[in-house]
Amino acid sequence: MQERTLPPHAASLIQSMRDLGYSLETAIADLIDNSITAKSRNIRIFLDVLDTLDPCLAIIDDGEGMAEDELLEAMRPGSRNPRDKREKNDLGRFGLGLKTASFSQCKSLTVISRKNGKVFGAKWDLDLISIRNEWVVTILSEYELANLAFIDKLPEQGTYILWEKLDRLIEKDGNDVSDHVYEKFAVVRNHLALVFHRYISGTYNRKKLAIEINGDPVEAFDPFCISNKATQLLPEEIVRIEGYEVKIQPYILPHHSKLTKQEYDFYRTRSDFVNNQGAYIYRNGRLMAWGDWFRLVPKSEATKLARVQIDFPNILDEYWTIDIKKSRAAPPYEVREKLKHIINKIADQSRRVHVGRGNRLFEEHDTPLWVRYSDRPRIRYEVNRDHPLVIGLKNLLHDSNHSVLEDVLSVIESSVPLEAIYADYASKPQSFDAADEISDEELKEKISSLYTLVVLNGGMNKDSFARMLSGLKPFNENMSTVQKFLEEFD
Repeated sequence: MQERTLPPHAASLIQSMRDLGYSLETAIADLIDNSITAKSRNIRIFLDVLDTLDPCLAIIDDGEGMAEDELLEAMRPGSRNPRDKREKNDLGRFGLGLKTASFSQCKSLTVISRKNGKVFGAKWDLDLISIRNEWVVTILSEYELANLAFIDKLPEQGTYILWEKLDRLIEKDGNDVSDHVYEKFAVVRNHLALVFHRYISGTYNRKKLAIEINGDPVEAFDPFCISNKATQLLPEEIVRIEGYEVKIQPYILPHHSKLTKQEYDFYRTRSDFVNNQGAYIYRNGRLMAWGDWFRLVPKSEATKLARVQIDFPNILDEYWTIDIKKSRAAPPYEVREKLKHIINKIADQSRRVHVGRGNRLFEEHDTPLWVRYSDRPRIRYEVNRDHPLVIGLKNLLHDSNHSVLEDVLSVIESSVPLEAIYADYASKPQSFDAADEISDEELKEKISSLYTLVVLNGGMNKDSFARMLSGLKPFNENMSTVQKFLEEFD
């Protein structure tokens, strides 16, 4: 048997490493992982695309920094074996993130670190690697270090990462380049606000992390809406794997009617309630994957408020099939089995929020305009034939026309556009609660017409008439005005 060494061609492999599936937001998040591992408390991202000849992006932290040998090792592709045991709070995994994340967006990666008063820098240039077909890293001189963009932002201790030759980030199609990039960075901001929300808010390790993009702080986005008193916390479950705990914390988000306008707008612009229901998997407090029930239950409108927070330590990485981008994680068998037992309870509780609110629409009034019937497996809604408005209208008609009224109501009931209503309610539920635009004059005309129908002609007393209006729009949204007008009627 003979043995031969077959090292990969640098020029070919480096191009393959660029296409591992990183997006801009997942690439930047991967670099922030390194900063958090280095115990950074402040991470600043600087973007300059106004210089169209040499746009660049810098990520600067105030972490522990690296000495020369540490930095060179960090620049090495595959610098760590993923099977090696890592420190408890280490967010790394494969020893590839710095390189693969950066190369997915740019062709020039510079890393500078300051530690113990000493500064050292190195650079990967993919064009040079392609020409030489060798893993050639450039060591920067003091002059080169001093002339880099944003280098003055590097603190007394910390690390500086610079992306240049942004061939994947910059799209040149004749339009304003900066518009494309800033649109992408709006997505980056929302992604970082979610993925690192427990670090930014300080709820994970009680030490707040500050992330800035061009001087603007990234605000934490809590997918569980814990600050709202209407959020429901269900009992926590614990699964033990190899003696280590995996914590499972279910939540039921508040119905949108329980959110303030500010809360609703904040969540609406950052989260699709239907698609983002499901499990949120955290590794060392960092969100890895979310919005998946792992085929244990289908996503639906009824369960859209259900969320499950799952925490596992990095020592259990091999059980979760984490990918290089750290944007995918699948629960091991033990966790799936536990989820099977609790997920139906979670879904039932989420349904109750909607069903309970729906039931109140019928229970709050003695004579609702619509009646719900549940003839398993069929559910239907009908106009209440005993409602005073229907009875009053029926009294105005000749007996021979009563059947015509019944036919009209039946056609209306069968023609309700349920699919369109469902789609609109799923995407913009709070818009259904918006008050109708109606002037006092229009409101008075409607009240007068109905007053004639059910009080003067139907014999209903004024108090009952007021209670009836309190269950109908737009009157129930303007009851003080309604009461004022009713006092004018004899």
